[in-house]
Amino acid sequence: MLEVEHARQLLAEFNMPEAACQLDALLETAAAKDSTFISFLDQLLSFQQKEQTEKNVWKRMKAARIPAVKTLEEFDFSFQPSLNPKQIQELRTLAFVERGENLILLGPPGVGKTHLATAFAVEALHHGKTAYFITLAHLIEDLEKRREKGLLSRRCKFYARPDILVIDEVGYMQLSRQQAELLFQIVCARYERGTIIMTSNKYFSDWGELMSDSVIATAILDRLLYHAHVINIRGESYRLKDRLRAGLNPAVPQPGLGKTGFKDFRP
Repeated sequence: MLEVEHARQLLAEFNMPEAACQLDALLETAAAKDSTFISFLDQLLSFQQKEQTEKNVWKRMKAARIPAVKTLEEFDFSFQPSLNPKQIQELRTLAFVERGENLILLGPPGVGKTHLATAFAVEALHHGKTAYFITLAHLIEDLEKRREKGLLSRRCKFYARPDILVIDEVGYMQLSRQQAELLFQIVCARYERGTIIMTSNKYFSDWGELMSDSVIATAILDRLLYHAHVINIRGESYRLKDRLRAGLNPAVPQPGLGKTGFKDFRP
C-alpha cells in the first residue's frame, strides 16, 4: 500500500490528478484482468489524457463565452428540410475553418441559426480550436466603449485572435454609420485570417439600410462573402417545433405572410 500511496503522490506532483484519483480502481481492473504492466500503464495514461482533454475543452468553452452548449446531434434536421444534410456534414469536418472561410446562416427568427452557429463552434472547440461568441449588439457596445478609452486597436486584435468568431443576431438592431464602421474593422481584421460565423435575419440587399451606409455594407459583404458558405434556412420556427407538431397554433399569422408570419426568406 505504501507503494500505491507513493505512486499516487507522484502522479499528483506530475500534475496528473485524475489518474491519481482513479489509481485504485485502475489497479483493481488490471488485477482482475491479469493485465501486463504495459497494459496497465496504457490504461492509466489514456485515462489521464481523456480527462485532461475534456478539461481543456471546457476551459476553451468558458473562454468562448458560449451562452448555451448546442450540438449538431441535437438539431432536428427533419424539421428543417431546406437544410442540406450533406453540406452540414461537410462543414462539420471543419475544413472551412482550416481555410479561414466564413459561414453565413440566414433565415427568419427561430429557424435554428444560432443553434447551428453554436454547434459548429462547439465542434471546433472539441477539436482543439478556439472560438468566441458574441451578439452584434454586444460587439458594437464593447467596441464603442474601447474606442472611448483609446483601446479600439487592441480590442480589434482580441477579436481577430480566435479561430472562429461567432457574431449572432445581425439585423436585429439598426446600426449608425459609425457603428457599421466598427463592424467593418472587425471583418477586415479577420479577412482571410480567421473564420466568421454570422447569423442574420436580413436579406443581403437590406444591409445597406441596416448599416445606414450602402458603401460600408457593400465593403463588409465583399469581404464576408469572398470565401464563404451561405446557408439559407426556410421553414417554421425551430423553437416552436414541439408545439407545432402537437397541433398547437403559437401565433396568428399576419395577412399575406406564411404560416410563421414571415415571408419565404431569400438572401
